[in-house]
Amino acid sequence: MGTAMFPLGAVLFPHTPLALRIFEERYLVMLGRLLEETDPAFGVVLIERGTETGGGDQRFALGTMAQLSHVIPQAGQLQVVARGTERFEIVEWLDDAPYPHADVRPLPDLEWNDALTPLLDEAERIVRRVLARARQFGGTRWDPEVELSEERLARAWQVAAIAPLGELDQMELLRSATVGGLLRATIDLTLAAEPLLADPVPDGVIVVDDESPDDGL
Repeated sequence: MGTAMFPLGAVLFPHTPLALRIFEERYLVMLGRLLEETDPAFGVVLIERGTETGGGDQRFALGTMAQLSHVIPQAGQLQVVARGTERFEIVEWLDDAPYPHADVRPLPDLEWNDALTPLLDEAERIVRRVLARARQFGGTRWDPEVELSEERLARAWQVAAIAPLGELDQMELLRSATVGGLLRATIDLTLAAEPLLADPVPDGVIVVDDESPDDGL
C-alpha cells in the first residue's frame, strides 16, 4: 500500500509544525484511514510543477514525514495540525487512487556536535534580523521573535524553516547532509535573499491558508 502522501506547494522541515485546511475528498478519505492507526503520519513533498488540487502534479523526490497531532472538524473541511519528523526519499510513486501513495526510504537524521553552537547562534541571529527586516515591508510567515526548541538539532532545523526563503532554497536546505552544511547554507541563502525582501510575503505559517500561530515551534 505504501505511505500516504500529501503533495503541497510548500516545504515541511523536521521539528516544524504544519497547519492545513483539508477539504478535497481524497485527502478527507486519507485522514479518515490514518486516524484508524495508532501513530498516524503522512509524507509531505513539495510540488515541483502543477497543483495539488485534483492531481496531475509533478513532485520532488525528497520530503518529510508529518506526525498528526490534532484534527478539528469544521464545516465541510478538517483543520489539521501536524509536525515534521524524519526526512525520506521517494523510491517509487504508487497509485494516486484514492489518494497519493509512495514507497519511501527514510533518511538518517543529522548528527549534532556541540562545536557547531557558535554557527547555530550566528545563523539564528541572521535569520531573525532578516525576518525583522522583511516584516517592515509586509507580512512574514514567521514572527522574528518566534520561540524555538531548546534542543540543538531541532533548533537548527527550525532556524532553517523560519528563514524567509523561497521553496527551491528551502529544498536545498532540506537536502543538507550535515548540520554544519545546513547552518552554513541557511546563512548564505538568507543573506542572499535579504536585498530582495522589499516585496511582502504571505502571512501564515509554513503552508496553506495562513492558519498557524507564531507563538513557538
